[in-house]
Amino acid sequence: MSTPAPPPRAGVLAGVLAGALAALTACSGTVAGSAAPATGDAGGGGGSGPAGTTATCEWVAARSGNPYAVDVDPPAPEVPAEGTAQLRMTTSLGGLVLTLDRAGAPCAAASMVHLAGLGFFDGSACHREVDSESLKVLQCGDPTGTGAGGPTYAFATDVDGDETYPRGTVAMANSGQGLDGSQFFLVWGDSRLPPDYTVVGTIDDAGLAVLDVVAAHGNDGSLDPSPGGGAPTVPVTVESMTLVP
Repeated sequence: MSTPAPPPRAGVLAGVLAGALAALTACSGTVAGSAAPATGDAGGGGGSGPAGTTATCEWVAARSGNPYAVDVDPPAPEVPAEGTAQLRMTTSLGGLVLTLDRAGAPCAAASMVHLAGLGFFDGSACHREVDSESLKVLQCGDPTGTGAGGPTYAFATDVDGDETYPRGTVAMANSGQGLDGSQFFLVWGDSRLPPDYTVVGTIDDAGLAVLDVVAAHGNDGSLDPSPGGGAPTVPVTVESMTLVP
């Protein structure tokens, strides 16, 4: 981040909300993807509800030529589309349990479970913390720690039209091109953003307590004024991400 030529980011969200708005950017691609409902048994564990309803996800190639993309195969096209899945995110500051909404965001939930199973997140730094008036988040999910990394596949952003991201929300970061990768943000304080981000789940109370510690120490300001915030003053490393049985 402090080098003369910092790593490129895939994009910056344009627009202003409540006088100041920071982008939640991430590596992504340039072709559109889609998800369609289907029925069948996609299997899977670590969640509630039967696995009879599925969705079909279109996994597309991420932005070509990105030196920070990590080569990894995408999940199967058919994914669970009902119930929940839980991921235990063990960090250097404590543990969080993320409950993923397979019904509301089947492709995002399936991708996170898939990448967790591959150890994709293990040993990665949460590279960005923001504590502005309208945005209070910790951003993670980039195995390179640069803010430009992610898998070599992407999938369509799935938004619900709500501009409020309450404390305890888990949502996918993106580049504003309608595609998600592996980066996600954990909302530790009620935030307002355009409805451009896939809300994939929620954070448990113990996890919020960990985020409160991070928030209390702030960030180094290395990403101000755009996209905003900076590296957490107290470093946060994702030691492991595992599916809760």
